[in-house]
Amino acid sequence: MAGELSEVRFLTVAEVADMMRVSKMTVYRMVHAGELPAIRFGRSFRVPESAVEAAISTHIADVG
Repeated sequence: MAGELSEVRFLTVAEVADMMRVSKMTVYRMVHAGELPAIRFGRSFRVPESAVEAAISTHIADVG
């Protein structure tokens, strides 16, 4: 379990917003709606990079 977590890369909300080309508020909305999994550290959220990549590929597939 610990080995798996060490391989996960977590991104800040700002980094996710940059990757997805959306505002930070949009990322917060996606997290609160359950569309994007996140872990809360204190008052901030961290999103697994794999979840962002999955969300991007899912939304691209929906458009096409």
